[in-house]
Amino acid sequence: MGYPTKVQKIQRAKGPDQWYVNFPTALAEAMDFEKGEIVHWHIADRGNLVLHREQTPPAPTRIKKALRAADPS
Repeated sequence: MGYPTKVQKIQRAKGPDQWYVNFPTALAEAMDFEKGEIVHWHIADRGNLVLHREQTPPAPTRIKKALRAADPS
């Protein structure tokens, strides 16, 4: 499932224009982004950008449940 997002341009009287792309909350939460985190954009081709994180948080720990032995009675 995709999340449509608008690209925004802020035009400044002085200095270069700035472009913004906001992440939908569902994506940011699923990726465990933190405020102020630094990421790097790489151009894969004219239709795809790749976002790279220098530091990736560890995956959630999964706890394996022990199976009960069958009751011999």
